[in-house]
Amino acid sequence: MVLAATSLVGLGSSVFHPESSRMARAASGGRHGFAQSFFQVGGNFGSALGPLLAAFIVLRFGQSSIAWFSLAALVAMAFLVRVGSWYKGSGAMHAARRVSSSRHDAVSSRQVVTALLILLALLFSKFIYLASLGSYYTFYLISRFQLSVQSAQIHLFVFLGAVAAGTIIGGPVGDRIGRRQVILASILGVLPFTLALPYANLFWTRILTVIIGMVLASAFSVIVVYAQELMPGRVGMIAGLFFGVAFGISGIAAAALGALADRTDIFFVYRICSFLPAIGVLALWLPRVDVTPHHQEQVSPVVPELEPAAE
Repeated sequence: MVLAATSLVGLGSSVFHPESSRMARAASGGRHGFAQSFFQVGGNFGSALGPLLAAFIVLRFGQSSIAWFSLAALVAMAFLVRVGSWYKGSGAMHAARRVSSSRHDAVSSRQVVTALLILLALLFSKFIYLASLGSYYTFYLISRFQLSVQSAQIHLFVFLGAVAAGTIIGGPVGDRIGRRQVILASILGVLPFTLALPYANLFWTRILTVIIGMVLASAFSVIVVYAQELMPGRVGMIAGLFFGVAFGISGIAAAALGALADRTDIFFVYRICSFLPAIGVLALWLPRVDVTPHHQEQVSPVVPELEPAAE
């Protein structure tokens, strides 16, 4: 029953994210990185609250208390009815048909395919490592430092809060200095910290996980927007591909890493995963496709203001 319920949650999530990503881009006013980050940080913030709610509500009142959190989804649905009405009236749903190619002439179709494969490899690195922390960080803390379940959940909340902060930072920074630079710094730049984590004491474990969460999380919104600029007019398709791969990798990695931990131990898992950010060196082969803010405004679909369109 738990598997059936979570499958339905996953189905709803898979329907929601691609179109919502396109909606966020349509409302961005040309600040595509910021809009994508702002959209994604909502999910990160909810994920960060999860461990706190588990520690102080679910552990106290039992598994059945999880059902009450469905009320939050009902409230969100009420908001989305109005947002959906604006989106339908804005014309952004069909904007892809009107968007002409804004890709730089120097970027060939072969380079686009190569870049997309590199981005998918970077997602592989990023989300397997994040799955190791998101799924097993509490067990690691309990096993290595003998923390209580509640204390370990609070540490997980701090890490996921850092992920949320990194998400909201990455997009605007990519808008300002270029997405390729942010992708390279985010994935490859976190390598020294992941290599040090398995050997750190509790104090430095707290510090390192905050740094790792912020730096790694800054890449995803930037990767999505970068890929959308590689294939203008395919915003929804790109969002669906990258969100789907990200969520799929996270789920499969969580199961695989759990099986590996059962055969060895959780410390071995973290030592192996610490090398994953080295895959970030592939970002050096990404083409330079960043467009200026002025050009972004030219190729973005013209969307009316929220209130007039809703009326």
